[in-house]
Amino acid sequence: MEKKNLDWANLGFGYVTADYRYVSNYKDGKWDDGEITTDANITLNECAGVFQYAQTCFEGLKAYTTEDGHIVCFRPDLNAQRMVDSCERLKMPAFPVERFIDAVEKTVKANEAWVPPYGSGATLYIRPYMIATNPVIGVKPATEYQFRIFVTPVGPYFKGGAKPLTIRTCDFDRAAPHGTGHIKAGLNYAMSLYAIVDAHEQGFDENMYLDPATRTKVEETGGANFIFITKDGKFVTPKSDSILPSITRRSLMVVAEKYLGMTVENREVLFEEVKDFAECGLCGTAAVISPVGKINDHGKEICFPSGMDEMGPMTKKLYETLTGIQMGTVEAPEGWVHTIV
Repeated sequence: MEKKNLDWANLGFGYVTADYRYVSNYKDGKWDDGEITTDANITLNECAGVFQYAQTCFEGLKAYTTEDGHIVCFRPDLNAQRMVDSCERLKMPAFPVERFIDAVEKTVKANEAWVPPYGSGATLYIRPYMIATNPVIGVKPATEYQFRIFVTPVGPYFKGGAKPLTIRTCDFDRAAPHGTGHIKAGLNYAMSLYAIVDAHEQGFDENMYLDPATRTKVEETGGANFIFITKDGKFVTPKSDSILPSITRRSLMVVAEKYLGMTVENREVLFEEVKDFAECGLCGTAAVISPVGKINDHGKEICFPSGMDEMGPMTKKLYETLTGIQMGTVEAPEGWVHTIV
């Protein structure tokens, strides 16, 4: 298939309207067969549940062109299961895992011309999401829903390479104990918007949220999990019931142990420990790993030995190994790379 005439090497990280998207509707207790459509617009009643009580969740994954010319995506079964978990917590009907993967395949195949070529540094971002569609005025779950997937070609999250970020400890809470921090609900991200705008206005790139109960333990940022490297080379990630189970973070844990021979610890991380780590990063689908060079804790600075110029050495190895797996230049664990075309 002939590719779109785009400047692939200079794409930004933003929304571009592709040709096709997937839509399936839930009504009378069941999902319909779903279809590929060209219509990018949604028409809903003014009282739709998504508008009134924020019944919505989403996922994010990417399709890549590998060195041998295949189009693949990375661990879509985990995205599918995480969306099932999100739906259960929000009293929304789960979209079955097998159907989720099939819908991703259909949407990417339909938009094959929009998948960036290998070596361009760009990828096809895939956004599955679900919304409550029927009118709901009393506080209760809706009875009708729509599951959709759209795609958009995106460039690298960081143009010219990832420069270490300066972040701050945040006085706001991202999620409540026993709340919805562990699912990918739209409302969690709405909760983080005030804090991230405030951080940017104060000159910081991101927020470090601490646990809302004691404010002594590291949780995550508004849209990424933390990773740390100890001075003796251990890979450490915070464990909490109120952070999102990042697919990138879970994959990095395997890469660290199985590919790089590192000791891996997924445990509670006290904020007082942070000053003793050698490297720090944020991990997620969009950027894979964003290095952190400095943390400002109400005027006190924690500066990591890896510095403010480039990724730390172990963070760089983790990044290169995982992106190599995704792009097909490093052998992947069984089931991680899902071939679409």
